[in-house]
Amino acid sequence: MRLKALLVDDEVNILKNLQRVVPWDQMEIDIIGLAKNGVGALALVEEFHPDIILCDIRMPLMDGFQFLEQLRMMEETAEVIMVTGYQDFEYARSAIKLGVRDFILKPINYEELEQTVGRLAHTIREHKQGKLLNEQKLSKAMYMAYEKMLYDILMNYSSVHSQYLLHDDEHMNVEQLRYTVLLADFDDYSQKCRSTNEMERKLWNFATRNVLQEALLPFCLQYVVLQMREGEWCILIEHALSEVESDLAAEDVRMWTETLQEAVSSNVKINLSMGIYPQQVSIQKLSEVYKELQRAVHLTAEKDRSIILCGDSEELKDSNVDSLWEWIEMLVSGLKQCDRVKTESALQGLTLHLQALSTQSLGRVEHIAHFVVLHLMREMREMEVLTTDDELAIWSRMEQSLRVKDMLAVIRQQVDVSLHTAMNKKTSDVLMLSAKDYIHHHLSKDLGIDELADYLKISSSYFSLLFKQHYNETFLEYVTRQRMELAKSLLLLTDKSVTEIGRSVGYWERRYFSKVFQKYTGDIPSEFREKQKNKSSMA
Repeated sequence: MRLKALLVDDEVNILKNLQRVVPWDQMEIDIIGLAKNGVGALALVEEFHPDIILCDIRMPLMDGFQFLEQLRMMEETAEVIMVTGYQDFEYARSAIKLGVRDFILKPINYEELEQTVGRLAHTIREHKQGKLLNEQKLSKAMYMAYEKMLYDILMNYSSVHSQYLLHDDEHMNVEQLRYTVLLADFDDYSQKCRSTNEMERKLWNFATRNVLQEALLPFCLQYVVLQMREGEWCILIEHALSEVESDLAAEDVRMWTETLQEAVSSNVKINLSMGIYPQQVSIQKLSEVYKELQRAVHLTAEKDRSIILCGDSEELKDSNVDSLWEWIEMLVSGLKQCDRVKTESALQGLTLHLQALSTQSLGRVEHIAHFVVLHLMREMREMEVLTTDDELAIWSRMEQSLRVKDMLAVIRQQVDVSLHTAMNKKTSDVLMLSAKDYIHHHLSKDLGIDELADYLKISSSYFSLLFKQHYNETFLEYVTRQRMELAKSLLLLTDKSVTEIGRSVGYWERRYFSKVFQKYTGDIPSEFREKQKNKSSMA
């Protein structure tokens, strides 16, 4: 790490000697300027921001002490070594008050000066490296919190609406942000899954996400890549409101989409289907848009599915398709909750809608039924209720299913396998997974043990016992920890008031929220936020 130094002395010969005798380049220090008085030195400081300044005390126009006073008013962080012929204690005391790091007496002992500068340079580098490391840690934490917030919003998990988001080290009003939303999905997902094992699929997913994260860097875009599930990613490209109003070219969005496809094809040898939402949207609409893109990518009947513009297909605007997607979501929800009644109801509704659509296009219904099978298989993998043998049996039956009736039988088989596997797990595991999901969706509400027990249809005492056994902490401790971690993210990422953040995480009384937060972190919310700001601003 190279540093910058400024030399200030009214004696030309001393300046030349300082520049020539001290091995600056060997110490990886660049001399950015020479000044004969404080006035000239201040101009150079303002332009080059040196790390080290060697400065005389007695100079015309502006002496060393006046220069130091002005330097500190500029909030510069340069370390100063005073070069002086005075050994008076009062001079030293005055200089120390102004932050002078060391003194060199005239006539100058250049060997001593070299050692002094070397020690100071080492200290400065250690300080800079430490700050850089802290900034990187803080930046990573903020980015992860931002990704988590966006993911929760896309999945419709979070009821928190941030008023301000951190963007490029500045607080930007969320109303000034819009997103271009793209959805990437593996082409021929069924064939890839059929011919590969779990480890190969994980490697594919890992490699694809890495390529997607880097592919658009040449366009200098601010964007986030979120893996929604196996083989599916959502790409959110940020825009300031002024960019949206200037009518962002559709050709640009298509070019970005093609760049993503080409990068993944070239590096991972996998083709992607891409969905594009045609308008930039606010953060509040992300969940709705994500669902629309899923429908467009998976339910379109177009032969060329490489790039699909959401909203172009008239068939997707059909109310029957809207209802069909609702039944599919209800079916998945029922499986996740291990709710056989809900699952059976959804399966019946799905069957009736497919029968209704078959009067319009039998081929269309076959395509949708095939998608439902793959959609359920992905969800079953996420739920960890699909064994290798079960998966092979489903693939085998799919290959033999030539009619819609046969495909519906495969869907029925998936539902039965999923419910059977889930119910054969420990009942406590299933209950606690459902409890965790419910808590996650209701953190901003006044949660209680009775409410959870009633939701799970068990007694409150049994719920408390199971929860403590499963999570190694009480229900109150768990909920408090989740709320405090979310509150920390909101304090870090937003400019919302402490009262607003408290309400966002379920505390309607500010004083009580501050008390709980202080017990959890050691700081009250305002102090925590201030400390984080100070860490990020140290430079």
